[in-house]
Amino acid sequence: MSSIQKDTLKVDLGGRAVTVPKGGLYDRYRMNPDLDGIARDPRVSGVDFFRQLPKIKVDSPIGPTLTPNFYYRVSTARLTMLAPSRAIRTRLPGELAPLEIAPGLGLISVMFFRYDVCDIDFYTEAAVGIAVKPARHGRLGFVDLVAGLKNEHLASYVLSLPVSTEIAQVRGHDGYGFPKWVTELAVDIDHSRTTARVANDTGGVDLSLLATTPKQTARPSGERVSSLTSYTTINGAWHSTLSQTNVLSAGTTRVPRDVTLQVGEGRMADDLRSLKPFRTIQFDVMTEGQLALHMPVPTSVQSRNK
Repeated sequence: MSSIQKDTLKVDLGGRAVTVPKGGLYDRYRMNPDLDGIARDPRVSGVDFFRQLPKIKVDSPIGPTLTPNFYYRVSTARLTMLAPSRAIRTRLPGELAPLEIAPGLGLISVMFFRYDVCDIDFYTEAAVGIAVKPARHGRLGFVDLVAGLKNEHLASYVLSLPVSTEIAQVRGHDGYGFPKWVTELAVDIDHSRTTARVANDTGGVDLSLLATTPKQTARPSGERVSSLTSYTTINGAWHSTLSQTNVLSAGTTRVPRDVTLQVGEGRMADDLRSLKPFRTIQFDVMTEGQLALHMPVPTSVQSRNK
């Protein structure tokens, strides 16, 4: 578990006062980091990926901010599951369509994230998401499917996105339009075991994961950069949010057996059950990576309702 600093202070974020660690990265840099200083952190293997992504100042629902948000040390776990398209469509806005592996079969995912070194300080996160066809796309579903399963490029619509800190919740909910709330959330990922636990409102289990970490393959920085486009609505208008992941060490198990996902009681559990998943087809774990999360931009999404 991370040793989160006990000394905190309040900062203004779009008119809301949020608590951050005193002396942490957000307190020191306010999203405008000294990359040379961060490179000296022993947890960070390098910062070359970020030198190629200059930050720009933009207006946003949380006030003026610098984008992208940099994550210097990240680990993630993702379970990809099959679910009936009929169940998926009941949870998707009419403008979005599920990405199907076969007629009537869509893909959903449960993900867990640990951000050890980040512009907004340490936090953890979990998600229940639906793989969707990219907006404004033609009939390239199979190409999208292959790219998605290879983790090269995914498009998603997120139903649940709990986080462990206040600043992550305010930025994610107010700034990006994501369904975020704060809860007790533990994520620990190493080369042997992957564990996660998301608490519900009463402290019980919402979702939890216990699994053997797939064998990892190390890669040089920049060799494998994957992307994820997430669709959200902000003030009634569709936006797309791009995140780019610099994969440094990752592995995959197909049709995994040594994975225990406990679906308890809570918002994530309810969202997952509503999708009626019936088979886990892939388990991806990245024990080390880096991430650039861009601010959302308006996008045109063509209605698929008929």
